[in-house]
Amino acid sequence: MKAEQLLQEAKSYEDQLVRTRRYLHTHPETGFDLTETLAFVKKELTEMGYEPKECGKAGLTVLAGGKKPGKVFLIRGDMDALPMQEEADIDFPSANGKMHACGHDMHTTMMLGAARLLKAHEDEIEGTIKLDFQPAEEIFEGSHDMIEAGLLKNPDVDAALMIHVMAGMPMTAGTVVVSDGGVSAPAADYFKILIRGKGCHGSMPNNGVDPVNVAAHIITALQEIHARELALVDEAVLTIGTIHGGTAANVIPDTVELGGSIRTYDEGVRSFLKTRMTEISQGIASTFRAEAEVSFGSGCPTLVNDNDLSACAVKYVQELLGPQKAFTAGQLNAMSGSGKAPKAAGSEDFAYVSQEVPSIMLALAAGHPEKGYCYPQHHPKVKFDEEVLPGGSAVYAYTAMRWLEEHK
Repeated sequence: MKAEQLLQEAKSYEDQLVRTRRYLHTHPETGFDLTETLAFVKKELTEMGYEPKECGKAGLTVLAGGKKPGKVFLIRGDMDALPMQEEADIDFPSANGKMHACGHDMHTTMMLGAARLLKAHEDEIEGTIKLDFQPAEEIFEGSHDMIEAGLLKNPDVDAALMIHVMAGMPMTAGTVVVSDGGVSAPAADYFKILIRGKGCHGSMPNNGVDPVNVAAHIITALQEIHARELALVDEAVLTIGTIHGGTAANVIPDTVELGGSIRTYDEGVRSFLKTRMTEISQGIASTFRAEAEVSFGSGCPTLVNDNDLSACAVKYVQELLGPQKAFTAGQLNAMSGSGKAPKAAGSEDFAYVSQEVPSIMLALAAGHPEKGYCYPQHHPKVKFDEEVLPGGSAVYAYTAMRWLEEHK
């Protein structure tokens, strides 16, 4: 299979890809509640000749190839949106209070484009390609749910790849940045701290136990973990994002709830943070005659990129798009003079896959600020350049086929 041929085939689907993306964009759904999205994706795949299989609460998989012996390569695209109102200046905005502000509509579209390419070249696939349409990435639950349901089995997956579009990147639309080997995205954990005091009239605090005061001391103390208990090299962020408590200015409430998140690049640091957060919160609460309950909700581990797969991916994408459209993160930073590839601050639940099989994360530039794509992911005004859809589809398909060809 020639790279140029595959890319031209992908470009011939451009109008169809744009229509697909706009349908998905105007019908955003969140978490595992993807009724319309799943029905649409199933219909598209079935019409291509695939037999979609449900996986977990709301995931879908299909297999391409399998006519020749070989390994199994997984490509993943997530399908869920965010619970936020769209404000982007486009002709096809969402109107249901949800929004594809992270570009997952682009990912799903490119996966469907890849599925079409792979079906057309199925006889050439040296092994099997498993296509993973994943729900609930934004809440860090979809990938783990699908793995528990057998995503990486029957047939057993040997390597995996994901692509994430990036808005507002100062580089030509369609440029691909391949992660270097090692950790590229942090582990993430959401937490809640419920502080139980004793409500009373605000004029008589001696008759109660003030959970607002306790919350203030806990917030301050938690920041001391980073300042005084972690080493210089222990990169971590602890953020309190919500505080809920009380309904009247002259009343001390019974409870206050804090909500936040932590991000870490090391599993040992992650575990330490959780332990110390619990100890500090409960200790301070006890000091002030209150109680504190610390709970950790959905999260994901660090995303680890495989060294060999990183080297292979950049080679394959350069074959497909040309040497000026594909770089490793380290190469890109060397060209800019900074030398070292930065780690991403945003977490990604594809990390669960990366903990099980050799994996690689690719970033696809999908909007230059000078062309009006000024807002980042998760902003209500973010826009993505649909020009990248054919290239992204081809990158999914070509990278998978080339890896199988070279790893018989």
